[in-house]
Amino acid sequence: MKVIITDCDHENIDIETKIFADAGIDMELKQAVTENEVIAQCQNTEIFIVQYAKITEKVMEHCPKLKYVVRYGVGVDTIDLAAAQKHGVQVGNVPDYGMNEVADHAISLALAMIRKIVKMNAVTKNEGWDYTNAIPVHRFSELTVGVIGLGRIGRNFAKKMHALGFSVIGTDPYYKAASETDRYVQTVSMEEVIKRSDIISLHCPADGNVDLFNKETFRKMKKSAILINVARGGIINEPDLNQALKNGEIAGAALDCMLGEPVSKASVLFKHENLIVTPHMAWYSEEAADELKRKVAEEAVRFANGEAIHYPVNSLA
Repeated sequence: MKVIITDCDHENIDIETKIFADAGIDMELKQAVTENEVIAQCQNTEIFIVQYAKITEKVMEHCPKLKYVVRYGVGVDTIDLAAAQKHGVQVGNVPDYGMNEVADHAISLALAMIRKIVKMNAVTKNEGWDYTNAIPVHRFSELTVGVIGLGRIGRNFAKKMHALGFSVIGTDPYYKAASETDRYVQTVSMEEVIKRSDIISLHCPADGNVDLFNKETFRKMKKSAILINVARGGIINEPDLNQALKNGEIAGAALDCMLGEPVSKASVLFKHENLIVTPHMAWYSEEAADELKRKVAEEAVRFANGEAIHYPVNSLA
């Protein structure tokens, strides 16, 4: 089988190239992102590795040899899963390459908000040396962290926040009780997470959770609560968040994911002093980037060799 990397904005593909060369598999890099580009450049190939490319039903219909699509990353929202099922195309991802990084980034954002690091850095540099500008700040052990989504990343985040002294509650409709996890997170209803938490961190997919946090949700949260999103844009209704921050309905928010990325610096949300924004970088470390490249290539090799892939998104059985 031949592999095509439909598109990739990484500095190089040295890791992938070596893995495919060692396996004796032909690989070619394109820069095809749109439907028509993929159809024009990537036909007669069984395996696609994609970053941003749109793998729609139209693409599958025009690429009849396609058998497997694996994505650089976790989300597969650019791949039509229903069409893949219909056309017998296996879909895969790499869900665990940056789980420590994403959890650690959420923790960093949460602590920066709680300890008011960003605010006090600016105040101290521009106004003067006066800690009272930070009042109030509370002890970690007095605060409750709510985790929405108890998958790999959510559990990683919960465990580390528990170790820092926070009380941790969480919710996930697919979570199955596990003795280890139950030692550091108490599972409760979504309603309880929203009402009880001082910090809420999102670790759920956007699919099925669009506008999960909206004006009604914000009104149920504590006015002192902080909302963290390192999951996906769209889970938070951004116009409603703008109003909630403006009206003081919540204490603040920290976002690594937003709708319409890359987001313009003219965004109305960016005017709020109680908002921290990072440019969808939670996944990133040098080590995570290398792990992603290695794992996506290894998955493609497994499929080409007729072996079971480690991270199937759909089931063709």
